[in-house]
Amino acid sequence: MFKAVLFDLDGTLLDTNQLIISSYKHTIKKHLNRDLDDKEIVRYFGEPLRLTLERYDKEKVEEMYETYVKYNEEKHDSMIKLMDNAKETLEELKNRGIKIGVVTSKRKHMAERGLKYFNLLELMDVIIAMEDTSEHKPNPQPLLEACRRLDISPSEVLYVGDSHYDIQCGKNAGSKTCLVKYTVLDLNEVLSYHPDFVIDGLRQLLEII
Repeated sequence: MFKAVLFDLDGTLLDTNQLIISSYKHTIKKHLNRDLDDKEIVRYFGEPLRLTLERYDKEKVEEMYETYVKYNEEKHDSMIKLMDNAKETLEELKNRGIKIGVVTSKRKHMAERGLKYFNLLELMDVIIAMEDTSEHKPNPQPLLEACRRLDISPSEVLYVGDSHYDIQCGKNAGSKTCLVKYTVLDLNEVLSYHPDFVIDGLRQLLEII
């Protein structure tokens, strides 16, 4: 049924939630002297960084971007975790002849850094990051670019993510979509975007495939 399973990265394969929340809080406090609520930050998970920062102050976006990046990179390795059964699931998919990859709005070198930290980088057949396309999720362009590089049809892809941006991106590309229920976003809200599959954990992908 599927020739490839492609994944969002943050909140799907890697637990970077507290790192991202902490990075936003540090940045907004430093430049705007505001204390952000976790729920407010989480609402924008999945957007490119600059777009989210522009929501707070368009004039200071570049200096905020630099602050966020510096803090995020310093704290990265000590604050990220691998999602349960992520590596085992990826390895089994590869063993079954399924192509796997990441489609993320994250900067490429940081996406690769996270994957490398948990020895996942060598498993990937494709990585599409922020720099690879001019449009970003929920636009289908990132997922379509992954399909182009893999030389497969979007209809042969299952796209797995934790946010409504992921579900919209997959649907807009013509792929099947899968939501992980461990999302930190409001589950009912994300479910309202009607993913094709919903899983409690990554190992359930082996049943779908």
